[in-house]
Amino acid sequence: MALQVDGVTVRYGDLTAVSGVDLSVADGEVLALLGPSGCGKSTLLRAVAGLERPTAGAVRWDGRDLADVPVHRREFGLVFQDGQLFPHRDVAGNVAFGLRMRGTAKGEQAARVAELLDLVGLGGYQRRRVTELSGGEQQRVALARALAPHPRLLLLDEPLSALDRALRDQLAVDLADLLRRTATTALLVTHDHDEAFTLADRVAVMSAGRLLQVGRPAEVWRRPASEEVARFLGCTSVVPGRVEDGVVSCALGGAPVDGDVPAGPVRVGLRATALRVAAEQEAGAITAEVVQRVHRREHARLLVRVPEVGTVEATAPVATAPEPGASVRLALDPDGLALLPV
Repeated sequence: MALQVDGVTVRYGDLTAVSGVDLSVADGEVLALLGPSGCGKSTLLRAVAGLERPTAGAVRWDGRDLADVPVHRREFGLVFQDGQLFPHRDVAGNVAFGLRMRGTAKGEQAARVAELLDLVGLGGYQRRRVTELSGGEQQRVALARALAPHPRLLLLDEPLSALDRALRDQLAVDLADLLRRTATTALLVTHDHDEAFTLADRVAVMSAGRLLQVGRPAEVWRRPASEEVARFLGCTSVVPGRVEDGVVSCALGGAPVDGDVPAGPVRVGLRATALRVAAEQEAGAITAEVVQRVHRREHARLLVRVPEVGTVEATAPVATAPEPGASVRLALDPDGLALLPV
């Protein structure tokens, strides 16, 4: 293991921001700390960086306790939400900063800067002023600066949250590709599900200073460890169900399940996409009454009333979305389901 966090607790007076966290990040792995604002994920990242001193526990790198190692000697790279670039330096001057601090020869600096700017899609930008760049370009420069000295670990604190959604989605894909091509070991803090699942090899869900679940993105998404995790990951309703022969059944119908799920009772988490308008002759559909309709970019989101269940969410094509008050037939979509333990 490269990074090991053992029982780390961070307190500010009577407030416990991080409580007894155990976590590891392997060489070349990207791990995302995912949770709502104020859950302690950024405080944990700052403790790893050396910017916060743990009240208890230890942060280790390859087995060595880093308690006595100052921030600048941990050889970790940091990228924050606002990039924190030097406005008086051009792009090359920003990217080369860590190399200059290490005394790297100027020729090597220039070669490394050119290499990284090509990697982040800013080839030829060396003499551009950072104040003339867009927000996305500035974050690419901040990433190149953090990677320039070959950090042992890259720490990313909400690096894309200040960008608009379309740019954030594209930059997340580009960043994921870059981290894998460079085999960078990284710890990412984010509140955005899409960002975490795009970037990370594993996801650690946090709430109130504690880790609730750690696992591969698909595992966490489809098999939340608790109702709290499921609701944070978009499940707006949870209903009782049962798995038999690879099919989960509940009051809303049945759907096949992925993977080896043992037969028996489960709780079924329903995301907004778990129920969709059924085809005309589709078997197993249920009838519901439309209470509310809201148009989204790619579909209409419905609030429907189902007998014996109550109100739940569903989706419909924008062009044919039923009006409030209409009766509609709905079927379960397995992609919108999560299975929780009883």
